[in-house]
Amino acid sequence: MNADLHFLTIAEAGRQIKAKKLSPVEYVDHLSTRIESLDDQISAFITPTFGLARQQAKAAESEIMAGRYLGPMHGIPFGAKDIYETAGILTTGGSRIAQQHVPAQDCQVVSKLYEAGAVLLGKLNTHEFAHGGPSLDLPWPPVRNPWDLTRFSGGSSSGSGAAVAAGFVGAALGTDTGGSIRGPASLCGIAGFMPSSGLVSRVGVMPNSFTLDHCGPMAWTVEDCALMLQAMAGHDPADGNSFEQPIPNYAASIGQDLKGLRVGVLRYVWEEDLVASEEHRQALDNAVTIFKNLGASVQDCRLRPMQDYMDVKVVIAETEIFAVQQQGLTERPHDYGRDFLTRILPAVMFQSLDFLAATREHKRMLEEMKPIYEKFDLLLMPGFGPAQPITSHRPITFWRKANTQVLANITGGPAVSVNCGFNASGLPMGLQIVGAPQTDALVLKAGHAFEQAIGLRHKRPTLKPGQPAPPLVAPDLTPDTSHCDARTRDFAARMAANAGLKLDDALMEVLCEAAPHALEMTSRLRKNRNWFDEPANVFRSGQ
Repeated sequence: MNADLHFLTIAEAGRQIKAKKLSPVEYVDHLSTRIESLDDQISAFITPTFGLARQQAKAAESEIMAGRYLGPMHGIPFGAKDIYETAGILTTGGSRIAQQHVPAQDCQVVSKLYEAGAVLLGKLNTHEFAHGGPSLDLPWPPVRNPWDLTRFSGGSSSGSGAAVAAGFVGAALGTDTGGSIRGPASLCGIAGFMPSSGLVSRVGVMPNSFTLDHCGPMAWTVEDCALMLQAMAGHDPADGNSFEQPIPNYAASIGQDLKGLRVGVLRYVWEEDLVASEEHRQALDNAVTIFKNLGASVQDCRLRPMQDYMDVKVVIAETEIFAVQQQGLTERPHDYGRDFLTRILPAVMFQSLDFLAATREHKRMLEEMKPIYEKFDLLLMPGFGPAQPITSHRPITFWRKANTQVLANITGGPAVSVNCGFNASGLPMGLQIVGAPQTDALVLKAGHAFEQAIGLRHKRPTLKPGQPAPPLVAPDLTPDTSHCDARTRDFAARMAANAGLKLDDALMEVLCEAAPHALEMTSRLRKNRNWFDEPANVFRSGQ
């Protein structure tokens, strides 16, 4: 059994721990040894906490032996994305800015997992402040995909996705502002669940976007995500986005059939809007067939182009994270990585009318979803196709191309990414199942049923101790500002100065590379409005 401990699901390990067939201490020791022997290839961890984990495992084992079993997470090791604050443990946000940051207390989600008996194995690598892409200019190397060590693991929960896929942890915490749970889950072939807005507390988690941030579980199976969510969910009055709501038994619906479920297929997304590779299209078409065979009523559905949702997400979220990071950008701009700067600096181009235009459009998008969710219980859409080489990533791509992930952040409902197949090179490809707000249990039920029907959870990446990670040659990231005219450049310089930034020539070039794309977004959002058009972020008491 020892040889396979690292590939136990949470559900499997939990049953063995409850039956006293698996020692939490033995489990922690086994995973710690595996991480020590293999993580130099993956770089999933920033700060391992093996000593703490062993102490917590001993306590869990004593409680269980004494008959005080707390539930399915008791004695289960987990990893936390390194933006989840942990008392007395380095929490870097993946940035030089916070490289010495040691919080005084735990964030709410980590506290809840501790209360459920879970064991912290360490803090997991992340894109800088949960933003940006794979960077070779940060203190920690970029995370590699366990299926191919030259490939991208997804972001921004890069270490979380890779750690689960590699068999380092069964459970990991991720965050999702525009796909940062579901993207890594898709590329690493695991399950990643973004809960409904307001279901899981964000208190003590480094903010990216106050409007769009979600905290959620990442694990090998959807069933495991349900078990994690049970421990994480609940009202937190300290989180202004949290509200009181019934918390069902998420695992109870696992295994129920999908007969009569009304499923809308966003086929236009992968066939016309953001055209998927042939292998991914075939996998997605097969997924639709599986839902039909499971008894669901399946019909094609069409929403807006994904770029519309991307425009709203970027203007809102970049404005918010710029405000969060403004002091660091003013005082220590060169301590941020290039990818982060390419994303955040152009936020100086956004004005108050742009932010209001975006949040008004956000409100319209929410209204548009009401008849959709009267007609359909769930929506199917693509996750990501096969992972690309790490060195093929270009920061400017963020501004040039929409993605399939942001829809669920804009609509505020739950979404799960599940593995829907592998390409000819053995790389995973993803499917998203998206639900209306507060239909988390339904999305989990559908995700689990699909996983069981497609039967791919037995396939795991192969890692060999002592195998060196392939070298990564840093690409040429010299900004291309040929499309930035003098007028745009002058406006960018004035807006940066108004924001208190003192940018040298090199950073001005980074800003000017993306500035025209940022202005294109704002021009698409500036529409005639009635005086009384409300924004989406109107707060109502008694929610």
